[in-house]
Amino acid sequence: MATISTTYIGDLKTEAIHLQSGSKLITDAPTDNHGKGEGFSPTDLLAESLAGCVLTVMALAARSHGINMDNTKCDVSKVMAANPRRVAEIILDFKFPMDYTDQEKKILELAAATCPVSISLHPDLKKTINFGW
Repeated sequence: MATISTTYIGDLKTEAIHLQSGSKLITDAPTDNHGKGEGFSPTDLLAESLAGCVLTVMALAARSHGINMDNTKCDVSKVMAANPRRVAEIILDFKFPMDYTDQEKKILELAAATCPVSISLHPDLKKTINFGW
């Protein structure tokens, strides 16, 4: 059974609806590929999927070990390649709201390595994670 319904709505934009919640998301082609850049591009969402997944699995581990991760931020960058046009690298720069013990850092880093999105991406896509400890 489908979890998302996506419709091309014209002008290089799509609208995706999360069927369970009804949440909507609009994508637009980036300005360097004939779009207006008025929303996330599909490749932006790929990069965000990695960041969101890493944050989520770290938060799950944090919750089970009593580690507070509230207000942790992640700046996401993507590097595009040509021939073929694709995402060549995704860079995640974490900013944690507090200091952690070495054991807590290890728990969070090990959890990050289990992110299903990361494991699902092609090995040629470089994934750079800067924890900023």
